[in-house]
Amino acid sequence: MDRDLKRLTVFWLAGLLLSGWAPYDRFVWLLEVLPALVALPLLWQMRGWLPLSSLAMGLILLHGLILMLGGAYTYARVPAGYWVQEWFGLSRNPYDKLGHFAQGFVPAIVAREILLRHFHLRRDALLAFLVVCICLAISAAYELLEWGVALAAGQSADDFMGMQGDPFDTQSDMFLALVGAVAALLGLSRWHDRSMRQRALRG
Repeated sequence: MDRDLKRLTVFWLAGLLLSGWAPYDRFVWLLEVLPALVALPLLWQMRGWLPLSSLAMGLILLHGLILMLGGAYTYARVPAGYWVQEWFGLSRNPYDKLGHFAQGFVPAIVAREILLRHFHLRRDALLAFLVVCICLAISAAYELLEWGVALAAGQSADDFMGMQGDPFDTQSDMFLALVGAVAALLGLSRWHDRSMRQRALRG
């Protein structure tokens, strides 16, 4: 068994148990942790044909825990977000913005790895462009999902959307995903290349 996947599974199962024990809103919790519930079996399926690098797996693990914490409290009520709000004198709890930054940051590394290892793209501007486009597509799909849930569930979807009265919440969410994707490419590409080489050596 791949040790990175085993570690991720243990941490995610613990996170799901803790966050789902007594969440603020069970419906919101399920919506927030749904990406992790979908990703976990996919990661197990991928381990045979494209096991991801330790860096990618570590980032995915962290992203899942961010989702689970947001699901437990709802994003607008996460205590750590209140601390940041107080420290910087912000008008709203910014925890959901961390989530949307991660929504670009983490998929950027995963998409880069799949494009390099499975599709054998070169490390050039086209690779970076496609990675950013994939991250923006993921962010847009998530915003459409939020819209669909809001139409179906009405007022009960407010905690899931986490707008906190911001009319430009959707646009800022997508912008932060863009910033996250670019930051990951600029800051982690060399580390990512080393991590992929180590993954190849492990076989």
